[in-house]
Amino acid sequence: IGYWGMLRKEYMKNYKSGMYSYLLLTGKLDGYLADLNEQAQERFERLIEGTEQLKAENALEWTGCLNNIRACAREIVEKEIIFA
Repeated sequence: IGYWGMLRKEYMKNYKSGMYSYLLLTGKLDGYLADLNEQAQERFERLIEGTEQLKAENALEWTGCLNNIRACAREIVEKEIIFA
């Protein structure tokens, strides 16, 4: 299922129990979570893909900014996909 799928699963258990129960009982939960994980990972990668140009231009600055860029991208994915 992956990182994003596990986040969504926990969110659904706590806040969308009806949807979680339905998907679990119909056997569609794993497929749903796998698809969501793939979408979230693609979105995350698109958000951070511009960092390669910064790395080529200034590796030291890139190292300093990378964690901040990833944290911002993670927040965007969580808000738009995981916790929606």
